[in-house]
Amino acid sequence: MAGVTHIVESSLYAKDVKVTANFYATVLGLSVMLDTPRLVAFDAGNHSVLLVFQEGATNEDVKTDEGTIPGHDGNGRLHLALGISSDSLPEWRRRLAEHGVPILSETRWKGGGTSLYFHDPDGHVVELATPGLWANY
Repeated sequence: MAGVTHIVESSLYAKDVKVTANFYATVLGLSVMLDTPRLVAFDAGNHSVLLVFQEGATNEDVKTDEGTIPGHDGNGRLHLALGISSDSLPEWRRRLAEHGVPILSETRWKGGGTSLYFHDPDGHVVELATPGLWANY
């Protein structure tokens, strides 16, 4: 059997998709690949896509010319981790501070990685993680 190669998409749900999308584009510097009233898709690097959906806009199935997308949703404080290089930690600390984003926690993992945790505008917990967090990263 062929194995899974990676996560292609991960999604978050926003109270105001434009405000949250602006956070990911401006603060984290992610490039927008698709911008609609229902969702904004970002290039999250390494063949990964971050989808930010307007809260409540994905409960029902969506039929497109390409096929049907089953309804989905998420609520509460969700979590997302994005990979960064170890040598970029000082730059990320500065960038977050410049945008008024407080770091909730900085964790140094036994495997050698470091994680910076902060909230996005919806209260989701965002983590910037350096290699050494997991055995495969």
